[in-house]
Amino acid sequence: MKKLITITAILIFQISMSQNYVELPFYELPVNADEYTAGTVAAKQVEALGFRFYHATDNLSEKDLQYKPNEDSRTTQETIKHIYDLSVIVLNACLNEANNKKDINYAFEDLRRETLYNLKKASEILRSTKDLSQHKIIFGSKEIPFWNAINGPISDAIWHCGQIATSRRTSGNPINSKVNHFSGKVSE
Repeated sequence: MKKLITITAILIFQISMSQNYVELPFYELPVNADEYTAGTVAAKQVEALGFRFYHATDNLSEKDLQYKPNEDSRTTQETIKHIYDLSVIVLNACLNEANNKKDINYAFEDLRRETLYNLKKASEILRSTKDLSQHKIIFGSKEIPFWNAINGPISDAIWHCGQIATSRRTSGNPINSKVNHFSGKVSE
């Protein structure tokens, strides 16, 4: 009887977990746009960032999150928070909304999810954009051209994904070797 109750409890738990599971974007890169425009190229850069972030942060342990190369460095968790902040700047540029620094205190899984959804929203907006000059990074009354989003927060976040990949390898948990950054696919 105890065995039956235990098995039933495990099955109920697994079913409830699978029902609550939400697939996050960027496990693989989305299908390429049919045409090259400024917007589709910028969207692909954001999608490449999303793909790298997804896999750099997939299956991180608490040990990975607390890892830092030296005392003057950020922990992996702090680096993930920084990438989240950068994703907000990118999304706000796509929405033409001002950046108002909000100090959030999300848990790792929430930071990861929100970062991926910010990047997904930004890429969707960019895919339909023909003229990137309509998008600006806005800080207070200062409007900065979208060019700066490319060499600023997008490139910076990609850089930090590489740091996370290096840190997790150092802490003994390398990225899935089946991830192919060139194709944007994960082999089976």
